[in-house]
Amino acid sequence: MPRTALRVCPLCEATCGLTLTIDGSAVTGARGDRDDVFSRGFICPKGAAFGAVDGDPDRLRTPLVRRAGRLREATWEEAYEAIAAAVPALVREHGPQSVGVVLGNPNTHTMAGALYPPLLLKALGTRNLFTASTLDQMPKHVSSGLLFGDPFAIPVPDLDRTDFLLLLGANPVESNGSLCTAPDFPGRLKALRARGGTLVVVDPRRTRTARLADLHLSPRPGSDALLLAALAHTLLEEKLAAPGETAQWTEGLGELGAALASFTPEAVAPACDLTAGEIRALARELAAAPTAAVYGRIGSCTTEYGTLASWLVDVLNILTGNLDRPGGVLFPLSATDHAPRPAGPGKGFALGRWRSRVSGHPEAKSELPTAALAEEIETPGEGRIRALIAIAANPVLSAPDGRRLDAALSGLDFMISIDPYLNETARHAHVVLPPPPPAQSAHFDFAFNAFAVRNQVRYSPPAIPLEEGRMDECEIHARLILAVSGQHGAPPRALDERVIADTLARAAADPHSPLHGSDPHAQARTLSGRTGPERRLDMMLRLGPYDLSLDALKQAPHGIDLGPLGPRLPGVLKTRSGRIELLPDPIAAELPRLRAALAERPAALVLVGRRHLRSNNSWLHNVPALTGGSNRCTLQVHPADAGRLGLADGGRARITADGGSLEVPVEVTEAVRRGVVSLPHGWGHDRAGSRLSVASLEPGANVNQLLDGTRLDPLSGTAVLNGFPVELAPLP
Repeated sequence: MPRTALRVCPLCEATCGLTLTIDGSAVTGARGDRDDVFSRGFICPKGAAFGAVDGDPDRLRTPLVRRAGRLREATWEEAYEAIAAAVPALVREHGPQSVGVVLGNPNTHTMAGALYPPLLLKALGTRNLFTASTLDQMPKHVSSGLLFGDPFAIPVPDLDRTDFLLLLGANPVESNGSLCTAPDFPGRLKALRARGGTLVVVDPRRTRTARLADLHLSPRPGSDALLLAALAHTLLEEKLAAPGETAQWTEGLGELGAALASFTPEAVAPACDLTAGEIRALARELAAAPTAAVYGRIGSCTTEYGTLASWLVDVLNILTGNLDRPGGVLFPLSATDHAPRPAGPGKGFALGRWRSRVSGHPEAKSELPTAALAEEIETPGEGRIRALIAIAANPVLSAPDGRRLDAALSGLDFMISIDPYLNETARHAHVVLPPPPPAQSAHFDFAFNAFAVRNQVRYSPPAIPLEEGRMDECEIHARLILAVSGQHGAPPRALDERVIADTLARAAADPHSPLHGSDPHAQARTLSGRTGPERRLDMMLRLGPYDLSLDALKQAPHGIDLGPLGPRLPGVLKTRSGRIELLPDPIAAELPRLRAALAERPAALVLVGRRHLRSNNSWLHNVPALTGGSNRCTLQVHPADAGRLGLADGGRARITADGGSLEVPVEVTEAVRRGVVSLPHGWGHDRAGSRLSVASLEPGANVNQLLDGTRLDPLSGTAVLNGFPVELAPLP
C-alpha cells in the first residue's frame, strides 16, 4: 500500500518541501508540500524528479576497491581496511601535506557534508583543501570577511519586502537562487512587480529572469565591477548616498570617494558597453527607491574582478542605507547559529595565512584554488599531494583543464572518493564509498538556512529505512575519519560523542552561552536523537538563538517559521575594529588593477556559462527526466556574430581559448548579446571507465577545458569562468 513522507529537497539551494509517494522501498512520486512553512507547495522539475534521482540504477550500491588495477565490488570492512592500511602510512612517510581533500557542491546539501569534513581535516592535519567555492562563491566570502570580519556573514536580499531589486550575473528563475535561499524565486520576483516594485537585471544574456525585468541591461561580460564602481561613484558625486543608521558602525566612508574617483560613468561606459546616461539613471533610481537590494551571483563572482564586484555590491547596499534594513539586505539568523552575544571587536579576517606549494597562491577561508590542484599532484618535491580524498566532487568536469587533472589523478599513490556514482573523477579512486539515496538519509540544511530570505527551520528523518548492505552517509564519514587517523575499528558514535563533549565543555565555560555554568556531562545526557548526528543537531539547536530542540522539530514535520529577517548590526560584526571596514587594505590594493581595465581593449568575442532549470551538478545529467528539451550542451551565438563567422544554427564550430579547443553544436539566438557566446557547465561525459549510462549517450563538451587554470581572481583564487576571450571557426 503506497504511503507518503515529507522531505526537504536536497537538489538545489531553494530547499523546497516535498511530499513523497512511496511504494515499498521506492519513491514513486514527488509533489510540493503545500503546508511547508517556507516553500508553500512550490516545486521545480528537479524536485518533481526526486524519485528518479533517488532510484537511479547507476547509483553504486556497494563499495569499490581497486585490485590489480581494476575497481571491484567489496565489503565495507574491506574498503576501510584498504584506507587504514594506505593513508596513515603515507602521512607517516611524507607528512600531512601529502594528503589533499576536495569537497564538491553536494556536500552542502547533506548533513554528513556539513558535520564531518572539518573533523577530517583536523584529523589529517593538512592544509591542502580545495572546494567548489573557488569555482563559484569564494569572492563573496572574501568580501564579507573583509567588510564584516566573518566570511559567512553574507547579507541576502529581503525579497518579500523590497521595493527595488538589482540582480547582476544571476538567473534565479532557472538556478532557483544561490547564496540566497528562497523557494519559488520566480514567484517572489513576480510578487515584487505586482506590488509596484522594480526589477532590474544586468546580464549579457536575455535569460528567463531578464524577461521578467522592468529593465534589462546587457553589458560586456566581466565588467560588473566597473559598472558597480560607477554606480557607487555617482551616488557619492551627486550626493545621493545616505547610509542612515549603518553609518554609525562604518569606517572608511570618507575615503571611499577618493578611492572610486576614477570610475566616472563616462570613463566606465566604453568598457561596459553601456552609456553614461544609463549608468547614472540606474544609480539615481537605486537611491530614490524607498527600499532596495543589490544582489550579485556567479556571473559576477567568476570573473577577473570577482571579489571587487562582490565588495561593491555591499558598498552600494551600505551607501543607499539598505544594509541591515527590512526591504534591503539582511543577515539571516539560522536555528543552529550562535546565540546572540554582545557586540565588540573580533578576530577579524585575514587572507594568505599560507600559500600553495607550487604557484604560491594565497589561501582564502583556509582553502586553496581548485584550479591549482593538478599542479600540486604532478609537481615533484616535498609536500606533493600523493593521496586525495574527494567527497561529492567531480573536478575533472567542474575545474579548469580537466584533461590535465585527469592525468594527474591517475598518478596518485592513493585516492578515496565518497560518491554515489563512478563519475569522471571517482573512476581514478582506489576506494569508492557510496552514500545511500537521499530518501534513506536524514536531512537538515545547516548551510542554506544561513542564507535564507526568511528565518525558519525544518528537519527530515529518513523517508525509507536504510537498505541492507548500505551504510548511512554520516557513518561513512565517521569511519573514514577513524581509518585515516589510525583509529580503524573504533566505534563511529564515539567520534560524535567526543564532539558533543568538547562543544558542551566550551559552552559551559562561555559566559555568553545559554548553557554557561552548567554541567557538560549532565547536558549531554539530556540530548535526544537516535544517532550521533541527530544528537549533535539537538545540541546545536539548544545552543542556538531560538531555544529549540530536535524533539520540537520532529513534532513540526512541515517546519517551524521563525519570522522575517531583522536587523543584526552591530552584533554580527567580527572585525578587529568591531565596525564595518568599508575600504580594507586588500581591496584598496586591488583598485589600481581595476582602474587599468578602463584602458584595456576588450576581446572581440568572450564566453559566459549558463544554468539550466533541470540541471545543477553534472550527475543530474544521468536522470532521463532531467535531460532533453532546453537542457542541452549547445554554444549560443548571436545572429550577427554567426553571420560574420559563417556559423549556421544546428551546425558545428570549433571554439578555442587558453586551455585548448572543443567541437560544439551551434545554437543561433538573440538570447546572447553581440560579442558573447554561451556554453553550459557540467558536461563532458565521454571518458572511459565511468558508469553514467544516460549521461554518456549525450556527453556534451566540457566548457572548463577551454581554460588552463591561470586566469584567477587574485584575492579569492576563484577561477575565471565567465568573460574570457575565445575564438570561433565553423566546422564542415
